[in-house]
Amino acid sequence: MSMQRLHFVFGGELVATDSTELRDPAAIHMVGVFPDYASAFAAWKAHAQRTVDDAQMRYFIAHIHRLREETREASPTEELGSR
Repeated sequence: MSMQRLHFVFGGELVATDSTELRDPAAIHMVGVFPDYASAFAAWKAHAQRTVDDAQMRYFIAHIHRLREETREASPTEELGSR
């Protein structure tokens, strides 16, 4: 049985443009969960383009399937705000 590769797209206003820290985590815009990277990327791109004039608004793709693999070490890009 192959593992499902789920992707979560979300966005929010950043504290600063050089950071990934969200100003108000309670106000995160949850776009949705997608069954593959291509559909998640399309949703991410659409929302990112809508907010292109707002330098502090950012959208992200979180790889939910990687979160479920608890024995696998996370990459630095998966550790948002861990600096």
